[in-house]
Amino acid sequence: MLETGLTIFAGNSNLELANEICRYLDLPLGAATVGRFPDNEINVKLDVDVRGTDAFVIQSTCPPVNDHLMELLILIECLVRSSARRVTAVIPYYGYARQDRKDESRTPITAKLVANLLESAGANRVLTMDLHAAQIQGFFDIPVDHLYARPVMTKHFKSLNLDDPVVVSPDVGGIRLARGYSKVLGARLAVVDKRRVSPDSTEIGFVIGDVEGRTAILADDLVSTGGTIAEAAKIVKEKGAKEVYISATHPVFCGNAVERLASVNASGIVVTNSIPISTAKELSGLTQLSVAGLFGEAIRRIHQSKSVSSLFD
Repeated sequence: MLETGLTIFAGNSNLELANEICRYLDLPLGAATVGRFPDNEINVKLDVDVRGTDAFVIQSTCPPVNDHLMELLILIECLVRSSARRVTAVIPYYGYARQDRKDESRTPITAKLVANLLESAGANRVLTMDLHAAQIQGFFDIPVDHLYARPVMTKHFKSLNLDDPVVVSPDVGGIRLARGYSKVLGARLAVVDKRRVSPDSTEIGFVIGDVEGRTAILADDLVSTGGTIAEAAKIVKEKGAKEVYISATHPVFCGNAVERLASVNASGIVVTNSIPISTAKELSGLTQLSVAGLFGEAIRRIHQSKSVSSLFD
């Protein structure tokens, strides 16, 4: 049981997940208006007293990214002005995370800007999951709890009893995530070498590791346009993998992602509900796993000042 003083609110990005988290905690979702004025400015009003409470705001900054980010910032500011004792931004999917460094001249580091905005709005803490770049935690001067979807994903793959699995990172940058999956599953590890030729197009080189005759699990933190993981899946098949599964925490699915993923003919596509998937983006063989329990337990532990890292130790 939770002691009193915990309140949970949500923007419009992922109300289904927010309600599921509340059911896990046996708490109601805080009553609030998060709408629009006639000129499309965001209108926020809390319908309950939050003075002195430990408040959590659940909001994925998924498309439309800027609308959802502004909703989150305004909700945080509203809670601060309403005298909440502490405000934690719960961001299952952290948008702008891929803009974490200057990889060419005259470009911003927008992930850092978002961190500054969250702090300026009044957030005292951030809870997120599978950041595209783990160093984003260091962009904040407030505590950041970084969850991993690995326990949920690997439990699912274990239940499939796959024959001779190998976990494949679709690029060198994802090795750490893939290694974590391979360790839990007791599977081998392979990497696809990727050479990017434009922001939305990649050229695939070769596979480091043996995938021939094995069941390949392509593991990544997100699928955006699907170009990287679709090309990686194709080359893994060319190298002799007998089956290919695609696994990604965040189903951004923009541009031609659905068509690209469908063209792979994967044995399964496994994602979480960090981002809601519209009917138009549903795929054959798609499985969406819930991370509500992970976030619910993390919220409980933060509220009770208990360890969060033990969730994935």
